[in-house]
Amino acid sequence: MNLALAYLIDLLVGDPRWLPHPVVWMGKAITQLDRLLSKRQRSKWPERLIGTLFPLVIAGGVFALSYWLLQLLYAIHPWLSIALEIWLISTTIAVKGLADAGRGVYQALKKGDLALARQRLSWIVGRDTEHLDEREIARGGIETVAENIVDAVTAPLFYALLGGAPLALAYRAVNTLDSMVGYKNDKYLHLGWASARLDDIANYIPARLTVPFLVLAAGGRGKRAWQIARRDASKHPSPNSGWAEAAVAGALGIRLGGENRYHGVPSFRAYLGDPTREITPDHILQTIRMLYVSTALYLAFLLSINWLLA
Repeated sequence: MNLALAYLIDLLVGDPRWLPHPVVWMGKAITQLDRLLSKRQRSKWPERLIGTLFPLVIAGGVFALSYWLLQLLYAIHPWLSIALEIWLISTTIAVKGLADAGRGVYQALKKGDLALARQRLSWIVGRDTEHLDEREIARGGIETVAENIVDAVTAPLFYALLGGAPLALAYRAVNTLDSMVGYKNDKYLHLGWASARLDDIANYIPARLTVPFLVLAAGGRGKRAWQIARRDASKHPSPNSGWAEAAVAGALGIRLGGENRYHGVPSFRAYLGDPTREITPDHILQTIRMLYVSTALYLAFLLSINWLLA
């Protein structure tokens, strides 16, 4: 029941800016630890060893702090602990936020305001957006919504089922670490290695478990979504992100991937799907629909598993 209430809260409220958000605190803690650990240059293996402190301190600390806080409130009154746990789980998922972000890009494109569309896309992607045309902006919106179905919804719910709010928050800490220090550049190639690998491990099962529900959400194109996911998911540079993106590409009959630029440097990402249809802004809305339907079905599945185990 906690999962269902948390999901409902996120759908209705999302993440109001006036409420403190655990992920913001995680980001600040990661920044402080990064400053501490990045003061000296080390050789490869000492750097990797030091880098393990990121997940140990941040993810481990988040788990311990939330666990003991819930225990403390439970000692005062069980309902206080339950209420906090539901709210904490709701902060680990972002159905509304993800849908609103994609819809914002769509609305700017439909108004013909490419400058606004580029700006809104830049808020949710790491690639350069200054010179993107309508098709590339739409592609960026589709890819971001599709990829984050796992990171921002199905994976946190999976870990909330296994270990409640503490484990869901620990997962979000790992995910945030990957987004902040999991880069393969000169600074983080070794220092962020442990964070990046742990994120890959944490997402392995949820990414694959999400695909059947995207297939169901695809309706009449479910078979094609399944075929493209199986064929193209491994082409993605991430061992996990390609599953949801490829399934969405198959369902929509479009081709995702291609050249992106990061700080002016071109980077080619393997194609996912077949270009049977030209990408349009309307495909962003279709991806958002798949987000809603697939995650609702996924939640029902998790609740059924929880009921059977109980």
